[in-house]
Amino acid sequence: MLSGIQPTADSFHFGNYFGAIRQWPLMQDEHDTFYMLADMHAITVDFDPNELRERTYRSAAQLIAAGVDPERSALFVQSHVPQHAQLAWVLNCITGMGEAGRMTQFKDKSSKGGTDRASVGLFTYPMLMAADVLIYQADRVPVGEDQRQHLELTRDLAGRFNHRFGKTFIVPSPYIVKETAKILDLQDPTSKMSKSASAPNGIIELLEDPKKAAKKIRSAVTDSGDEIRFDQENKPGISNLLTIYSALTGASVAAIEKEYVGQQYGQFKVALSELVADFVGPFGERTNALLDDRAELDRILTSGAEKAKALASQTLAQVYDRLGFVL
Repeated sequence: MLSGIQPTADSFHFGNYFGAIRQWPLMQDEHDTFYMLADMHAITVDFDPNELRERTYRSAAQLIAAGVDPERSALFVQSHVPQHAQLAWVLNCITGMGEAGRMTQFKDKSSKGGTDRASVGLFTYPMLMAADVLIYQADRVPVGEDQRQHLELTRDLAGRFNHRFGKTFIVPSPYIVKETAKILDLQDPTSKMSKSASAPNGIIELLEDPKKAAKKIRSAVTDSGDEIRFDQENKPGISNLLTIYSALTGASVAAIEKEYVGQQYGQFKVALSELVADFVGPFGERTNALLDDRAELDRILTSGAEKAKALASQTLAQVYDRLGFVL
């Protein structure tokens, strides 16, 4: 099982956490897990080197604080494992310009700054993503809807290589994690919570000051009427808050609705704001304790990279042999 996340923000937010990261510790029980900080993907768009370095550490600390166990999982930085880039070049050479150009994420990201200004790295991003998966012979990849197209390309490239050069890669399958919470923007509950697209008051960061996080919940957009009821279409604001409440407590939305029958939005938001503050406070403390010992974080990431390279080097050697490279 392979999954990764880009270290492109000082803090992950509730959308990242409840939509994906919270599931990562659970997967350790059933799978041989590889968790990657995708710093090579992060440089396909404008970035600051000092911020990237710091955010890589902060991302690693947050993943450990969230329950990723470095003793059970390979937690590593993508650039520490050169086989990713080496396999990506091979995959570039069997990918057609047309199929690469059809990747919707390239179209979306390049349209913001203009295609002429988009980097070649952004264009070939899906092939590096395919290499991330195939280099570990991962048979399952947790994917959201926005990455499904990239996984389909990965499957196509694995099959194409196998057909042309002999059976080499496991063709991975999507792993749809059940019951993940889709957290939406607090100020625009028709859009997903996003670091790049949401206004500051629309997101709750995992490393948020608890009082500030609570205030954001209390000022979140709600809907006409005052019934605390889940109705995504007609009451997106309160529905989003019910989703967050359920994600934090493990209680079903139906049970929460029953608990708050007859109460007002304001009462519900106060209760939820306290839950949020009680979550982000300890999470921030765990993360900051880890960040205070950079030497230990370096040790963890070095160990994870060694685990990753042990497997990645075997796959790359087989690929190079199939291609006819002199080894």
